[in-house]
Amino acid sequence: MPQLLPEPGFASAEDRADCRELIRHGSRSFYAASWLLPVGVRRQAYALYAFCRLSDDAVDVDGGRPGAVARLRERLARVYDGRPLPIAADRAMADVVASAAIPRELPEALLEGLDWDARGRDYEDLPDLYAYATRVAGTVGAMMALLMGVRCPDALSRACDLGIAMQLTNIARDVGEDARAGRLYLPRRWLREAGVDPDAWLATPDPNPAVAAVVQRLLVNADQLYARAESGIAVLPRACRPAIQAARLIYAEIGREVERSRCDSVSGRATVSTRRKLRLLGRALADAAVMRAREAAPAVAEAHFLVQAAAAPVASLSAVASRPSATAWWNFSERYLWVINLFEQLERREQAVRSSSRP
Repeated sequence: MPQLLPEPGFASAEDRADCRELIRHGSRSFYAASWLLPVGVRRQAYALYAFCRLSDDAVDVDGGRPGAVARLRERLARVYDGRPLPIAADRAMADVVASAAIPRELPEALLEGLDWDARGRDYEDLPDLYAYATRVAGTVGAMMALLMGVRCPDALSRACDLGIAMQLTNIARDVGEDARAGRLYLPRRWLREAGVDPDAWLATPDPNPAVAAVVQRLLVNADQLYARAESGIAVLPRACRPAIQAARLIYAEIGREVERSRCDSVSGRATVSTRRKLRLLGRALADAAVMRAREAAPAVAEAHFLVQAAAAPVASLSAVASRPSATAWWNFSERYLWVINLFEQLERREQAVRSSSRP
């Protein structure tokens, strides 16, 4: 059934600036890479990120209180009713869902994943974990595709693949951090097969070869999805490909860093150096020029409902063009050089912070 959405025009320039500042401080690498996107897509991506980030923070801060997700669902309902709360991210999100015709099922699935977090849900095997990753990250991949004017099922399937792969990488990187917060996302059956009692290990998390083997197994599955995702990037608008390919390469490199630490994600947290990110940025630019779509493949079973919802016809696309216009090469080159400079500035700041913290 065609879906009616509110008309855009809720967010002010100040609201959009607030969303941009949230991502600038919350994810410096994503903020830098986002400048490779066409300006219209970039602004909408900031709004989408702000709403998703604040939703995630609301659940984390409230520590699973029963009302946390209920309040988020009420905020989302007001966004789709055209009555967003006087919050910058909500007003900006109301504009995004209207202009990009984002079906309500997508952000609702995101909130369902956050509800699973709040309830401390367990994940017995890989399909269970895929179901979770689909909700908290595949949804974001699908919504980003819609921001770029892409609605074909194959491209949406690959966008979900990329989001799920990124979430698996996050889980592999944050095993110790999550465990110390009382959370376990590694498949429990995998742990038992490796000789680890999940609950006993969660009570006293320590680095050991058995847990490292499970982390390695998870990274193998993430890499399979990263490989599938590349075909979807090839059908994105040309001006959008470098940014998404850069995100794909940088996140996959987090997995390589985990492997370099022998998959010990308990003792420390893997990071990718700014210098390495710059090299991957250059590779993304080169890759984007020669990418070719391959034979279509279905989404993972757990993401089928997202693809169906996102690909469904809508009443209208009120403000977004079918695809972002092509970017002149010289303008893109200037933007690319600006991003490199921004990455270098971030590295200098990080070095200064580390120097000031030394005794």
